[in-house]
Amino acid sequence: MSERPFDRAFDFLHVNDRPDKPREKGITEMRGPYYDPMGPRELRDILETMGWYVDIYKFSGGSFALMPETAVEELIEVCHEFDVKVSTGGFIENVLVRDNDNVEAYVEECAEFGFDIVEISSGFLAIDTDDMVALTELVAETDGVEPKPEINVQFGAGGASSPEELESEVQQDPEMAVEEGRRHLDAGAEFLMVEAEGITEEVHEWRTDVVYTIANELGMENCVFEAPGPEMFEWYIKNFGPNVNLFVDNSQIVELECMRSGLWGKTTSWGRITSYSRE
Repeated sequence: MSERPFDRAFDFLHVNDRPDKPREKGITEMRGPYYDPMGPRELRDILETMGWYVDIYKFSGGSFALMPETAVEELIEVCHEFDVKVSTGGFIENVLVRDNDNVEAYVEECAEFGFDIVEISSGFLAIDTDDMVALTELVAETDGVEPKPEINVQFGAGGASSPEELESEVQQDPEMAVEEGRRHLDAGAEFLMVEAEGITEEVHEWRTDVVYTIANELGMENCVFEAPGPEMFEWYIKNFGPNVNLFVDNSQIVELECMRSGLWGKTTSWGRITSYSRE
């Protein structure tokens, strides 16, 4: 286990207990380049100050495929310096559609580059669950990388579509997402990404019932919930505690950790977020 490698400023003040790395709960996954570019210098600034609270760094939208090889390698090296795993994000959909014959080569290249996690998403695809599970098995069998499948209840999820566009596609039964998630876990996945669109993002009303269904049937410890907004991760923390696994934007790392630790919060959560450790 990797204990906190620094003396915390104002360490006489109370903060909630947080597991040491590598964490099995309270995982924070951080978005990398997508909405704005991020180079190694900015990433190092973030991780030098907040790196102990970050577990996974996720490229989004295939952004790594636009960068110089040396830049991708340096970003990965900086993450590993701070014990942060690196995820491809949901790019395998593009490979399946445009370069179907190169899926195995893509996974192998991810491992050679030093990626730790290959995300397996299908929000834009009409594809059999059997085929998605086969991708999880492929990644699980590849040395150096682990699979992280994404489950969702909304066709077209992952592209920041409007609520009206997503509603026209109609949502699937949450039990289908649960069954797919169960099969991915059986095939070797350690964690599942739960897509926010159709649940708390780009909807007129939040589908919190879907969150409870997924959490109860697949286990909170097996899920990383996308929460791309403070009101979303506050809801998760209020309802599931400070050690719920969350995926947030890089701009939200400090606010999220202040809330997890009980240092700060919003009107409805300030002073209420706590933990208890029986040793």
